[in-house]
Amino acid sequence: MSDPAYPPLSPYLMVKRGAEALDWYVRAFGAEVVERHDMEDGRLGHATLGLNGGSLMLSDEFPELADIVGTASPETLGGTTCSVNLSVDDVDLWFDRAIQAGAAALRPPADEFYGRHAKLRDPFGHVWSIISAARGA
Repeated sequence: MSDPAYPPLSPYLMVKRGAEALDWYVRAFGAEVVERHDMEDGRLGHATLGLNGGSLMLSDEFPELADIVGTASPETLGGTTCSVNLSVDDVDLWFDRAIQAGAAALRPPADEFYGRHAKLRDPFGHVWSIISAARGA
């Protein structure tokens, strides 16, 4: 059984420049900051964002804690190992807003058999699939 304070499943992104990333997700995706914990050294220790009805967590990477945290940012890795799927009502609007905020287009919006789909890389190295269901599905 899940803790009602947290959804059953939430992506947790590791980034460099955590405060900047937090501001970017608010600006580009309309996320709302639910909680934020800054460290004394200026790094983002943890943040939870409400995003399009879901939850996204993120923090700065902590290389000195790699053995117990187990993750690194895409910038450190030289890429990411997964993508985040964001289901929206208007793929073009969400994609365009993220691109205007500084995301890199990987795949422009297009109609596919499963729905409208686009892919982008955010300024922190994470890949996002922006998708809406096929009409009539």
